[in-house]
Amino acid sequence: MSELKTGRSGVVEDLELPEEVQHHLMHMGFVPEARVLAVRRAPAGDPTVYSIAGFEVALRRETAQWIRVREDKGQVK
Repeated sequence: MSELKTGRSGVVEDLELPEEVQHHLMHMGFVPEARVLAVRRAPAGDPTVYSIAGFEVALRRETAQWIRVREDKGQVK
């Protein structure tokens, strides 16, 4: 997910994180088939703010890189 460019959306495929972190993120909406939008990046490029399930969540690249997404050509709804 860390490779999503700002303004682009993707569909969550899998979370490859420790169970505790994965469980926490899933409660925030990072579940398979959820659409996620890269909203903005910090001036230094990290963290990135993502919009998912009506929430905005800032994740560092070291976490986001383990969330696999496929790029979505449609719009986040």
